[in-house]
Amino acid sequence: MTERKPPGVSFETWADRQIREAEERGEFNELPGFGKPLPGLDRPYDDEWWVKEKMRREQLSYLPPALALRKEAEDTLAAVERARSERQVREILAGINEKIAAALRRPPPGPPLQLTPFDIEQVVTDWRARRPD
Repeated sequence: MTERKPPGVSFETWADRQIREAEERGEFNELPGFGKPLPGLDRPYDDEWWVKEKMRREQLSYLPPALALRKEAEDTLAAVERARSERQVREILAGINEKIAAALRRPPPGPPLQLTPFDIEQVVTDWRARRPD
């Protein structure tokens, strides 16, 4: 048989009382997001939500090694455009070509690399052609 709560008697637990008293003192008023719904409540649960949130906050990303090298190759072409001298262009290209050659010798896990070393002479020629005189 279930007992009924007698009139005037509260079933407030110790924890409930601590929370209620803290609310009355205003101790929760300065918490971030106070009065707003928690972000992400509408999304399905993800065990790694905290890792993804930290990476987003820190502006980090994780790519498989082959994709990371492809991204670095793209970034290299942008760096070549900003280079101030032919020597600097050659150094930039030599660095990425070394990485590409190593990845071709021992392919990284993940998607295919789909890269070949840059033709340094061709890139230097193109770089010179785009330079203002």
